[in-house]
Amino acid sequence: MSVFPLKFKPFGDGTLLFADDAGGFFKADVAFLERYAGNGLNPNDEQFLEDNGHSFREIDDLAYTGFAYRWANRLYAPTNLDYVILVPTLRCNLVCGYCQVSRVNENAPGFDWDEGTLNAVLQFLDGLTTRALKVEFQGGEPLLKLEMLERVRDFCRQRFDHTEFVVCTNLQAVSDKAWSFLSAPDTFTSTSLDANAETHERQRTITAEKTQEFLSNLRQAVDRFGTTKVSALPTLDVRNLPEPTSVIETFTSFGLRSIYLRPVNYQGFARKRFAAKDSAADWNAYHSAFIDALIEYNWSANEPVEEYYFVHCLRRVLRAGHNGHADLRNPNILGHGYLVIDYDGTFYPTDEARMVTRVGQFDLSMGNVQTGLDRTALDILNAEASNNFHPDCVHCPYQAFCGVDLVDDLSRYGRIDLPKHLTDFCQRHTHIFDKVFELIYSADPKVQKSLAIWAGMPEYEAALARVHQ
Repeated sequence: MSVFPLKFKPFGDGTLLFADDAGGFFKADVAFLERYAGNGLNPNDEQFLEDNGHSFREIDDLAYTGFAYRWANRLYAPTNLDYVILVPTLRCNLVCGYCQVSRVNENAPGFDWDEGTLNAVLQFLDGLTTRALKVEFQGGEPLLKLEMLERVRDFCRQRFDHTEFVVCTNLQAVSDKAWSFLSAPDTFTSTSLDANAETHERQRTITAEKTQEFLSNLRQAVDRFGTTKVSALPTLDVRNLPEPTSVIETFTSFGLRSIYLRPVNYQGFARKRFAAKDSAADWNAYHSAFIDALIEYNWSANEPVEEYYFVHCLRRVLRAGHNGHADLRNPNILGHGYLVIDYDGTFYPTDEARMVTRVGQFDLSMGNVQTGLDRTALDILNAEASNNFHPDCVHCPYQAFCGVDLVDDLSRYGRIDLPKHLTDFCQRHTHIFDKVFELIYSADPKVQKSLAIWAGMPEYEAALARVHQ
């Protein structure tokens, strides 16, 4: 019998967590590790490993084929370009201190698509081979160029079999025309709600009057369109974090049940006001406390609440193919699965790459809609876009669930070869996966209730928490 390579790490209760390259995992004691490392597995060990898909008899037997299939499903393979982020303007009617795109004043000239850029964008979209397309409008404040949004949407509806549109708006000033645009069944609203009214006002709206305008518009959006069409995301300053319960109370007061916690993004011009050396430890402690607060809330709540990114990571642990979030894929090939078209028609592989370029760190642009796509500059980066053979990742039991974010490394450190355990990306995701497995192996019924809800199961399954005795 041959055993697929196992990675391991201390679990915290005297046992170790083991995982294979395909994401199969279990807990066992140090004695098992010694037998495994010393090539002295006993019959009980061999039976457990065989029953749980960690071993095979022959290179072409069903167990080997099944493992290879599970391993391949852990990888993300970009297909047709079917998701574009469009930035028709950098103008904005707010002055948020953490804005990473260096927005410009609402009346500033020269920061919008012109007619030639719009036509070139439509021509580019017309050349896509996909039959289904998701378009996300960003800014600035994209509703300031509502006529451009309307023309893009009209074109895409005629050109593609299925379309979905997301408008990333601050909801600060919404005209009747804008409300009508947002009301379409294929159009979704994404906005920012920074934790609670006090934090939102400090970071975004500045005055009580503007805060109330936003809260009124958010309430109207939820009432008119429903929570399935409206999402709100908080951006939090690690130096001044709100109480988790206040965040939960604020979001649930609007009927919003999914909260995507985000620290201020150290990208672009946000670096001017926020220190380069963000404290991953402080954020991780807060994030863990927030998950605990959600578990307590869900125990007695009629409608459960989730932290979006934690749930995404949980589902990546429990099943392959959960690749919906573009920033956590493996490989994370830049410039293929989706791309960004900026206000001046420049292509970028990600929104973060746009920030890195705008502050003059590195040029990660990929040509322009007027001249065509050019991915040449990304070829070297994409050679490092996988963690499968990375020397800092090959021994990590979380490798199969994790990914790569080369743009974040470039932005923070100016290089992509910093030892992974020193990077913010690795420190934050190691914490998240530690928390995921802490919950999976918890006997607390409160934990098990939330875990089942977040995993999409009718009830907690003890078989998830495999232990080799």
